[in-house]
Amino acid sequence: MTYTVGKERGGTRLDAFLAEDPALSRSAAARLIEDGAVLVNGRGERRSYLLREGDVVTLTLPEPVADVALPEDIPLSVVYEDEDIIVIDKPKGMVVHPAPGNPTGTLVNALLHHCHGSLSGIGGVERPGIVHRIDKETSGLLVAAKNDAAHRALAAALEVHDVHREYRALVTGGFASDEGTVDLPIGRHPVDRKRMAVLREGQGRAREAITHYRVLERFGGITYLALRLETGRTHQIRVHMSHLSHPLLGDTVYGGGRTPFERRHAHLLSGQCLHAAALTLPHPRTGEEMRFESPLPEEFLKLLSILREGQN
Repeated sequence: MTYTVGKERGGTRLDAFLAEDPALSRSAAARLIEDGAVLVNGRGERRSYLLREGDVVTLTLPEPVADVALPEDIPLSVVYEDEDIIVIDKPKGMVVHPAPGNPTGTLVNALLHHCHGSLSGIGGVERPGIVHRIDKETSGLLVAAKNDAAHRALAAALEVHDVHREYRALVTGGFASDEGTVDLPIGRHPVDRKRMAVLREGQGRAREAITHYRVLERFGGITYLALRLETGRTHQIRVHMSHLSHPLLGDTVYGGGRTPFERRHAHLLSGQCLHAAALTLPHPRTGEEMRFESPLPEEFLKLLSILREGQN
């Protein structure tokens, strides 16, 4: 859908302008803007952008998904569970919640079956219980809330950085320092709205993003890293490492997949080589600090073995 802003609508906020369509609420319009489905003169803008006469607003509506995620009997690797939370070791290739292109077979569908529908409703009908996400091709630990009180407590803990998420990754290139911090804001890519990017002032809406990294092993043109998130933006590790010219192995979206090693061992690289290896959080009811760890998946271990044997 394409709209040209007339003189009488000049000065209207972008989200309010879209919400004039009776099929869209103000909150739905805001979500579409955040998801990159709305462009103004070919560029992404904030929901608070004030339209000018002659602006061309393009809205691309996503494919419809089910109003409510349905329970599905999908095996889960449960690391911990009680009446408030469930910690899952998610396999590579599993989508966290239903979305266009992945309406079923997701972690949410599996959780609804496993928990008999007992999940927090704060995440909405499509993502009940989901407090934080990891990408489809990222494996490892994720916590879900089984009631609203637990969800609110975990969300508050995330906000003040009391939830610690540690990752392992194989990236291209070598590092001069053994450790470092990337503190660069992330937002929707100004041209490719399906990607995220480090944004400079004036490029669009960006949010603070901080990633700490530490070198574990060096293999010439490939490095094994431990990473810790201080914030949790979409694709944060992938974007930050790519910005440093160290894209993750197998991450063709952000510049990986190009080295001879990746081409030789493509059968072990179905997407980015990234694993959520440890999760530390305060229990939402008791406040007790809890730590969970997940071993590296088999394909990741095989890649490390090949590198350690010097076959890269």
